[in-house]
Amino acid sequence: MSNRITKEQVEHVASLAKLELSEKQLPYFTEQLSNIMGLFESFEEVYTSNIEPTFNVTDQINTMREDVADNWNEKEALLQNAPDVADDLIRTPTIIDESED
Repeated sequence: MSNRITKEQVEHVASLAKLELSEKQLPYFTEQLSNIMGLFESFEEVYTSNIEPTFNVTDQINTMREDVADNWNEKEALLQNAPDVADDLIRTPTIIDESED
């Protein structure tokens, strides 16, 4: 298999993705990406001139339902089951502490 991807290209893509690859890893990923590109080249061998584009491979059609609010009148029951409530809202623990730098 010919080299489709160079080590320099792998290093460039890794730097864009903020990945650090060792010198030992570079040949491995270069070969892997070359093999992937080879798979795409194999599509050129497939005859598709008389094939209609396919948008859906099954005959299923999306079944839609009306978008209606349900159980909207059970707010009080929901708030009674919440562990902590403030101003008719469920209070949750702080996830992001903005006091730190």
